[in-house]
Amino acid sequence: MKKIVTLLTAAWVASGAFAQTFSTNITVNSAIPDNNPNGLASAFNVSGLAGPITSLSMSLNITGGYNGDLFAYLTGPGGYAVLLNRAGVSGSNPNGYSNTGLAMTFIVGGADIHTYGAGGFSVNGLGQLTGNWGADGRNVSPLSTGATFDLTGRTALLESFIGGNPNGTWGLFIGDYANGDISTLLSYSVNISTVPEPGAVALLVFGGCGLLSVRGWRRRD
Repeated sequence: MKKIVTLLTAAWVASGAFAQTFSTNITVNSAIPDNNPNGLASAFNVSGLAGPITSLSMSLNITGGYNGDLFAYLTGPGGYAVLLNRAGVSGSNPNGYSNTGLAMTFIVGGADIHTYGAGGFSVNGLGQLTGNWGADGRNVSPLSTGATFDLTGRTALLESFIGGNPNGTWGLFIGDYANGDISTLLSYSVNISTVPEPGAVALLVFGGCGLLSVRGWRRRD
């Protein structure tokens, strides 16, 4: 009996071993139509993951253009996040940041990418913004005034996906909302982790312990 209790305790402590991960890297290599709200869209499917989403990150590789022109969002079965919304646009900067592209990763809890130019940031040799950043989250029209951006809170973050269903169709949209510069979406990647509900883990654990108990009883025969 002591052995069964020990195994049960160990199984619960090690429940992270049941975590599942989905990763995809999608090559697009397409120009984002300049000053065109139809933008560029891409989709992918997730299936077979058990349990709710516990972590999620997304990377973008965009070259050229003008970062302050771009509006991008991610949709999924249970969430919506505004990744970019005219980075840098404000009452004092109606055009946004002029850096040419992004080679960075959006993470839960990261620093606001909309104001990346207000603090320390790094760019690579192509002028792309690098590092880990939080989604913009400003769920307003990309054609809003700078003053509107100043007053808008971050309500559409990657956090909206946490605890939701990972399985189904996901989509990325990127649009360019100002004239004069063309950005190219080279690729993007998404990483999703889930952990099965405790009840599902318990069934596996108790099933294993029951099997051990039967075997132990047989050995005593």
